[in-house]
Amino acid sequence: MKLIIFDCDGTIVDSAAAIVATMERAFEINNLTPPSPDAVRNAIGLSLETCLASLVDDRGAVPALAQAYREEFAASGKAQAHDLFPGALALIMELVARTDMVLGIATGKSRRGLDAVLDHHDLDAHFVTTKTADDAPSKPHPGMALACMDEAGASPADTLVIGDTTYDIEMARNAGAGAIGVCWGSHDATTLLTSGAHSVVYDFPRLLPAIDGYFSGAKGA
Repeated sequence: MKLIIFDCDGTIVDSAAAIVATMERAFEINNLTPPSPDAVRNAIGLSLETCLASLVDDRGAVPALAQAYREEFAASGKAQAHDLFPGALALIMELVARTDMVLGIATGKSRRGLDAVLDHHDLDAHFVTTKTADDAPSKPHPGMALACMDEAGASPADTLVIGDTTYDIEMARNAGAGAIGVCWGSHDATTLLTSGAHSVVYDFPRLLPAIDGYFSGAKGA
């Protein structure tokens, strides 16, 4: 049985604008100058505290920023407002219908944030394993991927991670799994390939052939 582990933000759901806006508000609440939108987008995929630590000079400000971010995000309902990327639902349903694959999620979101997205889009039943920043260290640490494999009963050789950032790709390779980068999220194709992606795709219709190609032996480096 093959295990396909999806990232969430920037891979399944288009959440960048909501994350940037909430991050700006968290900094403003704490009387700090917000980071640039590009800096925030580049850090999407990390756990919240790790993301914030990369965006602020004073590490002591991270707990207050994290609290403000979580409160603002929950109050605004932004998690529920994330739209699925075009083609995401069709691909998920196509993979779920197959008998040779099961699906998982490994995300830097909190458990509450991921559950809100899955519940809103009625996707929870389609994933046999889901791991969040509440369950393991931040990407690129392999903990989330390894926990998904353990729960699904899959080996690294039978596991493929799909993500839009170098953090996803490096997590996969650190866990001994394969990795395919997607180019509609935070990081570009060159960056994803340099970080170790076996291939990259530019839209969801090309993802299924890339998945099948990986498992058929076209794994690259």
